Amino acid sequence: MRLLLVGRPGDRARIRAELDHSSFTIAGEFATLADARASRVEADGIFIADRRLRLAASASQAGPRDFEQAPFEEPLTPREIEVLELLAEGLPNKAIAARLGISDQTVKFHVAAICGKLGAANRTDAVRRAIRRGLVSL
Repeated sequence: MRLLLVGRPGDRARIRAELDHSSFTIAGEFATLADARASRVEADGIFIADRRLRLAASASQAGPRDFEQAPFEEPLTPREIEVLELLAEGLPNKAIAARLGISDQTVKFHVAAICGKLGAANRTDAVRRAIRRGLVSL
């Protein structure tokens, strides 16, 4: 299986070492998910190598920044990532809908799902959280 590896250099090196003798082949390495998607490198999947997403902080020790870095309960879908990238460009729902060939009501649905999955209060907060997690870049 060919994978794209996304994350900080140290995190990618750790995962590369763990995958060394496995059936996985690393087809490319990127700092952000947006860079990996823009590369158009053929792969079967994307592995986000980010130890911050694997925090196991207890509720009593978790601060506000820990919540932003906590693992996703449910990962973003490829379409949600596309919508999130367009949100990061500052596009309104109608422009996103036109660009993706979907209705603006569907865009609203995706934005709500993105906010829920990222624990964001609104679309601006969702973009901020996504940038901090390395899901999109500006």
